[in-house]
Amino acid sequence: MSEFAATARERIRAPIPTRELERRWSALRTAMRAQGIDLLIAQNDNQYLGGYVRYFTDFPAETAYPVTVLFPADDEMSMISHGGPPKPPGPPAWAVRGVRERLARPYFRTAHYTDGFDAQEAVKVIQRRGDRRIGLVGMGAMGASFYAYLKEHLPGVDMVVASELVDRIKAVKSEDELVFVRQAARTQDLVFAAMPSIVRPGKYEYQVRGEIARMLMDLGSEEQLLRLSSAPAGEPAATMETFLQNRQIRIADQVCILIEPSGPGGFYTEICRTWCLGEPSPDLLRMWEISVAGQKLAASLLEPGVRPGEVFRKVNEFLAGKGQVPEGRTNAHGQGYDLVERPLFCEEETMPLAAGMVVALHPLAANERAFALCCDDYLIRNGAAERLHKTPQDVFVIDC
Repeated sequence: MSEFAATARERIRAPIPTRELERRWSALRTAMRAQGIDLLIAQNDNQYLGGYVRYFTDFPAETAYPVTVLFPADDEMSMISHGGPPKPPGPPAWAVRGVRERLARPYFRTAHYTDGFDAQEAVKVIQRRGDRRIGLVGMGAMGASFYAYLKEHLPGVDMVVASELVDRIKAVKSEDELVFVRQAARTQDLVFAAMPSIVRPGKYEYQVRGEIARMLMDLGSEEQLLRLSSAPAGEPAATMETFLQNRQIRIADQVCILIEPSGPGGFYTEICRTWCLGEPSPDLLRMWEISVAGQKLAASLLEPGVRPGEVFRKVNEFLAGKGQVPEGRTNAHGQGYDLVERPLFCEEETMPLAAGMVVALHPLAANERAFALCCDDYLIRNGAAERLHKTPQDVFVIDC
């Protein structure tokens, strides 16, 4: 038994199979060689929108401390993390596969004079290896100081943006990955089945959030992003950020809950429904029908080769025809190790849909008296897309 298998069984709740990591590494290195790229660099500091580090290593970046991965075309990886003696470099050697060296420096993004510490280690690795063409992955998540240091101290090294190379591989889920995606959706269905016992008059919204988060963690969730809001019947209950979840729930209220947590193994799905502690208002039911119909329209268009912008346009046309404000952001997006990943359903997206992609569909319908958001995840197939969530697409009434 490998050191990873022996120790991970006790310490890691849901590791991805090593064969899946090897599949990714092989696909990435093939693409790198085709483009003449010697080394990929990715840096993340959270899980919600920081999935590149996890994709390479099956180890997440967390708590705003950047983790950098250097992925060579011809060797095992290097990882750079916050730390220093007397502690050994993190993460533990047994917790990461395909990593040759783990480097640590005591950098803090709140102490500007440490801004270049991690980049110094990256430059040492690149100079030692003699890499001449480097691919930068996810530059929007990469620290400006890190990038500036690379540019200054690697003269003659060709730096190219390589996000597209990685994204097109990462967006299509393997059968091993889909096992975890389905688990994420299943845990969310289980939580929503428990809502009649959680959403009760007299509770504050933050208490509902706390109970949901605890149940999710017990089911294996790693991160819990929970947006919710309550309002009297006849007023919109738009989902709110955590900081704004302080209202006390009352009889006859409606409660809209959007949960966007990762499941076991770090894969994200998301779902949204509304519960009423009394009869739903006619406006809410009408908005809900529009949102559900918009989702069904989008789902019917999920076919390999389709441009996401075309789905975005047709759903917006449908919403406008129902008197709704067209979506100005995105009404659907891919999911995986990132809460939001490509393809985005917007006019700017260049990645066509493909079988094996997992997407969240969430067309919004609202007016001055009601807010409705039917959100579910779908798996794109070579045929009809599969809705992964099993929670009925209804407005639920809770008997008080």
